[in-house]
Amino acid sequence: MESKRLKNKVIVISGGTKGVGRTMAEVSGREGARVVIGGRDEKAAKEAIRNINIFGSEGIFVHTDLKCVDECRNLLDKAYETYGRIDGFFNYAGITPVSPLDTCDEETFDDVMDVNFRAAFFCCQQAVKYMRMNGGGSIILTGSAHAWGGQKDRAAYACSKGVLLTLMEHISHNYAQENIRCNYLTLGWTPTEGEVMLRGSQGESEAELRKRAAGILPMGRMCERSDYVEAIIYMLSDASNMMTGSTFRVTAGEYI
Repeated sequence: MESKRLKNKVIVISGGTKGVGRTMAEVSGREGARVVIGGRDEKAAKEAIRNINIFGSEGIFVHTDLKCVDECRNLLDKAYETYGRIDGFFNYAGITPVSPLDTCDEETFDDVMDVNFRAAFFCCQQAVKYMRMNGGGSIILTGSAHAWGGQKDRAAYACSKGVLLTLMEHISHNYAQENIRCNYLTLGWTPTEGEVMLRGSQGESEAELRKRAAGILPMGRMCERSDYVEAIIYMLSDASNMMTGSTFRVTAGEYI
């Protein structure tokens, strides 16, 4: 019988109703975890929880507006209140609007930093609080190749992902003695709902996007959600107990 790599762990996922977050919510349940899904799409969360139940595990949905610090904290609070521990936090939620340095307005900048950085900061604050109560845990911050400068039309996004890299290093350096680990998962170019919608608003279909990306990416195709599964399970599981402060790249060879 195949062993479940996240058996009895409590995993919290911000942005767990869409994209890679939704995929990992269901996969974490399949691997034996109890899953706490943070997001705004209750219908999608309930669908994910039904699939988690099919795998023999359980999960809850916590409505979370990431622009509200109290709701960010509440996501982790509800996880602890429900299950009595937190073993992993996967910070997936993020937004990627067009935001060149020379035209980015204040509202767009604030939205990006509030969702991509401030929310992550205060979620991590609560994650650390509860992880130290049960002897440690694993935090994964979702990064991007944009963190190393980024493309011209993603200035605010690039900055938000760069500051997450600093947050990862801060947590890993300062909380290792409490067995609280933090790593930075650099995701590649992925046709998530948000990416497809953004490109559609610019007049590019998903098929056109995939074709264009295939000509740019060294490995010849975009990353799919399934391409990240094994990396994330590894970072959340006991197999990576001695891994912290690492930048883990799954990018189809993309280094912007």
